[in-house]
Order: sequence, then structure tokens, then C-alpha cells
Amino acid sequence: MLLAVSIPPARVPARPAKPLQPRRRRLPRWSEGVGLWLSMALLLFVQPLFADASEAPGTGAFHFIDGQGQWQQPATLLTTDYQVTVSGLIADTRLVQKFANTSQQWQEGVFVFPLPEDASVYGLTMIAGERVIEGEIHTRQEAKRQYQQARDEGRQAATVEQQRPNLFTTRLANIPPGEAVSVELRYQQAVRYQAGEFELRLPTTLTPRYMPGKPLTEQSTQWQQGWATATTEVPDADQISPFTVSQNDVPAGSHQASVRLTLNAGLPIGNVTSPSHGLNSTWNGDQVVVAPTRGAIAMDRDLVVRWTPVRGQAPAAALFREHWQGEEYLLAMLVPGQQQAQSLPRELVFVIDTSGSMAGESIRQAKASLLRGLDTLQPEDRFNVIQFNSQTQALHMASVPASATNLARARRYVQDLHADGGTEMAPALDAALLADADDEDRSGYVRQVVFMTDGAVGNEAALFSQIQRQLGRSRLFTVAIGSAPNMHFMREAARFGRGTYTAISDLADVSGPLDTLFAKMQAPVMTDIASQWPDGVSEHEALPQRPGDLFLGEPLIQVVRASDGEGLEGTLEASGRLPDGTRWQQSLDLAKAAPGQGLHRYWAAEKIDSLMDQSLSGQVGSEIRDQVTELALAHRLVTRFTSFVAVDRTPVRPMNQALAKDQVPTLLPDGSQPGMMRYPQTATWSPLLLTSGLLGLVLSGLAGLFRRRRAGVWS
Repeated sequence: MLLAVSIPPARVPARPAKPLQPRRRRLPRWSEGVGLWLSMALLLFVQPLFADASEAPGTGAFHFIDGQGQWQQPATLLTTDYQVTVSGLIADTRLVQKFANTSQQWQEGVFVFPLPEDASVYGLTMIAGERVIEGEIHTRQEAKRQYQQARDEGRQAATVEQQRPNLFTTRLANIPPGEAVSVELRYQQAVRYQAGEFELRLPTTLTPRYMPGKPLTEQSTQWQQGWATATTEVPDADQISPFTVSQNDVPAGSHQASVRLTLNAGLPIGNVTSPSHGLNSTWNGDQVVVAPTRGAIAMDRDLVVRWTPVRGQAPAAALFREHWQGEEYLLAMLVPGQQQAQSLPRELVFVIDTSGSMAGESIRQAKASLLRGLDTLQPEDRFNVIQFNSQTQALHMASVPASATNLARARRYVQDLHADGGTEMAPALDAALLADADDEDRSGYVRQVVFMTDGAVGNEAALFSQIQRQLGRSRLFTVAIGSAPNMHFMREAARFGRGTYTAISDLADVSGPLDTLFAKMQAPVMTDIASQWPDGVSEHEALPQRPGDLFLGEPLIQVVRASDGEGLEGTLEASGRLPDGTRWQQSLDLAKAAPGQGLHRYWAAEKIDSLMDQSLSGQVGSEIRDQVTELALAHRLVTRFTSFVAVDRTPVRPMNQALAKDQVPTLLPDGSQPGMMRYPQTATWSPLLLTSGLLGLVLSGLAGLFRRRRAGVWS
């Protein structure tokens, strides 16, 4: 497919002819002819380049065209279906992506899509008519080889690859004209529990990410898989930059999702809410079935579902157990009491993302969040405000006292902020983490950084490494802004920053999550947390091995593997130090553990994450790659090094029929500005610009010749 623009012909007003003056020197007529022919040739050459990459007439938006120049929409219609079952602390999802080929030619569909930041993909099935083909897990290279071979031989095939922990690519080869093929994915995720409330997030689209760095190579004029090209800091930029369009740019009925959640929380549920969508909830004893009120929903924002236990039923502890292939896996959750004590004075540094991806609803959410944070400051606290886009700017050179005058100035400063430019996070982290970090005058202050952003960047690993190196005595708290934030960045940045993360879905949802966040930040932290499992469990098999500090309302969650599961018994002992110096301790009897499902995958995913953390500052070594690959193949998980592939044995596409590739776009996140749309385009405009410049020089030269000729003077 190509992109085209209709350019109205230039109208040059006619001028009355003037009698020619006597010439001092005549330019040979053949040079005039050559110039005219050259200008015509360049005009014919440059027109297709304008047709390949420009805007549609009168709309200010790109559109697809076929070989005859007829306007078209994308050829592949996409619908999805989510069937989610929550059992205790694990949510298991069956996601069906249906690709319908509305064109008259064979298609290969490519779809880059988000999953939850902690999703573990463990199954793939391709459904083509009556054919059901189960996927197999292989190394990424082998899965790619099998898929490409099947595609080129005319056989139907599907594969799913991980680009980021929360970003995946589905490829589906040889979709027949006028028919549909489905890909069924199975994945699981942990349910989040905070301050007495459970939460589950289902992402359906993503905010286009900023790709810092310089281009790796000379750009090609060929069509690219994504709207971005590889850079020194994001070498796979073209793999994580799906085209982003509006709902009007896709066929009617496309990019719709049906959702059904079945909640088996293991305790009575009192209330189910969502800040993102209207919900219908049906109770059947302790089980609750939840679905969006309007049926199918547009894939333009995350679906967030929250539920709370019946009053007085909030869990203080939970233990789940699973036997899998001769091994025992246990998942424990312990909730310390909410101890209150006098807090220490704080130094709060607010960092707000004012880049172009935050334009619209996101910047309003971020400003409202920052203003609410300023309201929590006490006179003994200190603070500063830092904004960043392509540049980083601070309200003050260093943190200042939270006086009424300083706070009033800060509120005016925040109100005047607007979103524009790139998302250069590294300098902002420098400014927030390094400024005043070693100032002895503030050694008695608890230093906290509140980072408000949509996380729309492609160089996450480099930023995590920077946080790890520069954190010092600070704690980093992330606030996810917008309807489709990069939750992988938000969660991991907070983890490396020894803080927590919070998500804001809309302006009406600001108060609740932020009040919880700032209450945590004002309350002291429980430290020196340790867990002691009974004999038969190695400390190296418990993840995380060294639990971090806990904030108000946070649970301690740990998963373990025991190779000798048959005789495993005893108690889990957990302990920690409260702010007043006293010890907190709690125990769980393993014999009372409830049945659990998917715990072996949960443990394997945690183990893989801990291995990958070791390579943040550089390339993944062969030893780590081998360990991750072995774990992923054993537990059937998609990772950076493993992929699922499903291949049919029988060719369906005749070899004389061409195969077209259709990059299925994602929808622009709700509340984003139209300027954030990313349409297909060539990798570079340089041929067009060079040709246009050459054409301009020729036309300018001709104009000068004619002007001099009319003036009767040649030089």
C-alpha cells in the first residue's frame, strides 16, 4: 500500500507581454530547451514521491491507496475477545485475536499489541476454518525460521514474539481473500492488591513511544514495519512502533474487544468498580461475573477493574500451593497491619512529563496530580518541581521550603505548563536523583521523587540502569498518566527506585489513587523484611530473594519452588522492623495452603526477571541467555529468546498468487491529541527533499534566464 496526497495545481497569473529590448548577448536556444526538458523530467519524477508520503486532500490525515490510486482502508479487520478467570491472586486470560481479510488478495497480518506488564504468555492456537493447530514453543530463531518457511510455501502459520515484557507481535501468514483466521493466546498475570483493594488491568492499545538516539544507518526509502527506525538507543524501534490511527481510519466494526471476567477471589466480594468503563456485575455466591455495560468496547484505552472484599473480610494472609511435574510451588501473601507513627520531614521532588505524547487529557491529569501532591506538603518539608520534554527545566535551582509563598509560585508554574516536544527522560532523572543528593544539610529529610509520565519511551532498560546507579538515598514513586500508559516502565522504574507505582485513568480518578500514594509516602516504611521457609526450600528458590521495604497497605508476596514437594511441611515465618523499632512477625502453616493454578509459571517468570535484571547495564551474556531459554522452554513461556509458532502442514495459497503484508494499526489512546497519530510513511524524506531542492534550483535558474532575457541583459 502507498500513501498519497492530492496537491492542487499552482496557478500563475498571466502577465501582459512586453516588447523585448535589444540583447547584448544571446543564450543559445538549445540551453533553454535542455532546461525545460530537465524541469519536466524532474516534475514527473518527484510527483510519485509526493504520492507515496503525504497527506490526504482536505483531511490533514494520511490514507491508504491501492495501485490504481483509489482510497482504501486497511485490508485486515481486527476483533478481540478476552475471557479472564481470576483465582486468588492469579488471573488467567484466553485472548482471541480474529483477523478478517477484506481484500481480494492473500494477506500476511502483523499486529504489535500490548499485554499486562507482568503477563506470562504460555499458549498459542491458530484456528483457520475447521483447522485447529496448537502452537509449539521454540527458541526465537527456530520459531522465526519455521514461520517464514511455512509462509513462503503458502501454508498458514502464526507466531507470537515478545518485544518488551508488555509488548508483543502476532504474525499470521496466508490469510485467504474474504476469509478470517484467529489466533488464541493464553497468558496469566498477578492480581495487584493494595490498601484493601484488588486491581486488574487489561491494555488494548499503546501510546506511541519516543525513540531517543541517532539513526543507526542510512535510512532506506522502502516501507518500514513501524513508523520509527532503529536508533543507537533503541535498535529495535521499528519493531515497537505500530502505526496509530483514529477509529475513523479502520473499517467499521474493527478494533473492538469483548470482555468477560470471572472473579473467584477466595473471599466474599463487596464491590466491583472501574475508572475506565461502565460495568455490569453479577453475583453468584462468592463468584462475580463482570462485563462492560456497552458490550464490545473500542480498543483505545486500558480496561481497569477493581474489587474490594466484604467489610471485615480483607485478607491478612493467604497461601496457595501447586504440584507440577514432581515439584512443589507455593505463593504467599502477608499483609502487615497499618501502623501509624509520626513521619519525618520530607524533601519532595515532583517531575512532570510535558512532552508531546502528554498533550490533551494526559497533561491535565498530570497537572492535577502534581497540584494534589503540593497540597500534602507541610511547612517543615522542602520541594522542587522539574518538567521535561526535549529539555529539562526546574522551578528552583535546589529544593526550597514549603512556605505559602513558594507553594503559590509552584501552583502558578504548574498551571502554565503545556505539552510539546520529545521525551528525553535521562536528563530529568539526572536532575531529580543527583540534585542535593549528598547535601548534609538535608540528611535528616526523607528524600522522595514523584515521577509523573505516560512512560512512552523505547529505551526502558537504559533508564532502569540509570535509576539503579543514581538512586542514592532517594526513593522513586511513579504515577502512570493517560488511558494507555507504558505500565512496564512505571512498575519497573518504581521497583528499581525502591518506591511504588500508581495509575491515573482519568481526571475523575485522580483523588483516590493519589490519596493512597501520598498516604504511603507520609507513613514510615517497614524495613529489614525477611522470610524463613521450612526445610526443603532453598533460599535461592524463593523470589524475590530479598523482599524490599513495604509501604502502608502493601502486602509481602513471595513465590517459591521446592524440588522435594511430597514431604514439604512446616510453617513460613515472615518478619520485619516497624518504624518504632519493634519487630513484626507472622507465620503461615503450609498444610493450610489453598490449591493454586499457574504458580509454576509465576515462579518461572519471576526467576527470568531476576536473571534479566543482571544485564541491565549491557548485553545479555550467553550464560544468562541459556538459563532464561531453558526456563522458558520448560515452562512454555514467551520471552526475548523464545517464541510460539503454529504451522499448518497443507499449503493453501497457490504459488502464483502474491502475498501482501498488512501492518494492522493500533487505535489512538482515548484523550490523546490527533498529532499523536502515527501513519505509515517511508523511512526518510531525503530523496523527496533532494529532488525537490534540485527541481527548485532548475526552476529558479529558468526564471532567472527568462527575467534577464526580458530585461535584454545576459551575463
